Amino acid sequence: MNTLLKDLLVEYLEYLELTKNMSQGTIKMYDFYLSDFITFTKSKLSKDPSIKDISESLIKEYRLNLNRRISSKSKQEYKRTTQKVYLVSIRSFLKWLISSKGYNTVPAEKIELGRSQAQVPKFLSGNDLKKLFGVQNLSKRSGLRDRAILELLFSTGMRVSELVNLNKDSMSDSVLSRGEFTVIGKGQKARTVYLSDLAKQALRSYLATRKDEFAPLFLRYSGVAMAENDLKGDSLRLTVRSVERLLKKYAMKAGIRDDITPHTLRHSYATDLLVNGADLRSVQELLGHANVSTTQIYTHVTNKRLKEIHEKFHGEIK
Repeated sequence: MNTLLKDLLVEYLEYLELTKNMSQGTIKMYDFYLSDFITFTKSKLSKDPSIKDISESLIKEYRLNLNRRISSKSKQEYKRTTQKVYLVSIRSFLKWLISSKGYNTVPAEKIELGRSQAQVPKFLSGNDLKKLFGVQNLSKRSGLRDRAILELLFSTGMRVSELVNLNKDSMSDSVLSRGEFTVIGKGQKARTVYLSDLAKQALRSYLATRKDEFAPLFLRYSGVAMAENDLKGDSLRLTVRSVERLLKKYAMKAGIRDDITPHTLRHSYATDLLVNGADLRSVQELLGHANVSTTQIYTHVTNKRLKEIHEKFHGEIK
């Protein structure tokens, strides 16, 4: 019962990888959040915490700490949604400790998550999308690559992590002709995504510049030199951070003042589908959401029927 939490964390992360089949990105996030909790506990106890040190009072202190923290990035208090992901990680850890390891510790349900703030997804209007997609320099291979990235994100609603993991052989001539392919999303779940005509055209134009045999679909053309003995070119694979930077660059160039991220295009994709009549369940499948409640955030901005009722029945005071 005196097993150190830091040792149990290593075992838990291995469980997430081998048994739960989670992606490396998700595992890193669990490591980050749970390490934060262990560091906090260590600071309170002045020693490396063990399983017996977990208590409801300790978790309450940690919740208060999260609620009073100031983000180094925004210089504001942590949002409720941010606090929630820390607490969800602890709940998952506790469930594993009880069900898989047989420890008698604080039940996961004892950790209250609190009420989340309402989230309205940020998305781009049709006019802003046109501006964003019109500022790449298509005389350069990097411009053709970037246009293909933007078209692919908006056509499929892919997560940026899914996009950068794509390999060139996933975009064969037959795939481009069919206009659909399979992507591996969160939890290693497969789903089918679909290519618009503009996305197919942009991908063909970009792939025509590729005379190499490297595996990644999207390569970087600047920065650190290619790693030695890297026959597949994985050291040249474009990263999530690189895609985030190029999107901000093009948003600024297009005169879009909002903070645009790759996820903004995913939101724009979902919003466009719902505005044009797609049902929520279909959008859930297209996005790869495990729960339809996640998809329901888009209904706040896309309920066309309610808008029509308002316009029809709510008149001005005369």
